[in-house]
Amino acid sequence: MPTGKVKFFDDDKGFGFIQGDDGAEVFLHISALPQGHSSIKPGSRVEYGVADGRKGAQALSVRVIEVPILQAVNRKPAEELAIITEDLIRLLDQMGESLKRGKYPETAQSKKVALLLRKVAEELEG
Repeated sequence: MPTGKVKFFDDDKGFGFIQGDDGAEVFLHISALPQGHSSIKPGSRVEYGVADGRKGAQALSVRVIEVPILQAVNRKPAEELAIITEDLIRLLDQMGESLKRGKYPETAQSKKVALLLRKVAEELEG
């Protein structure tokens, strides 16, 4: 039986895809999951049968081999992130005032602010 990893699975729609170890992508319907399972985590290693469906290869009789373990996230302490967020708000306020007067910030400053926004967003998402 082929093996692979669940590429994604949409709980609401009841389907997803498996990326086979051979590189082939296989459709995964909720009905192919083990009895009692209504979802599967992306990254889960699975073993499955394959049949030709209406739109290509479709997984049958999926067996979960390994479920991915989420690693502890190295997040900044909330107090530290609060200070960074407040500084970011002040910086954005200054940029906003400049933009209201019709002046764009320098490219280097814009890139730094964009990078900082991305980093703060990553910290918030955890």
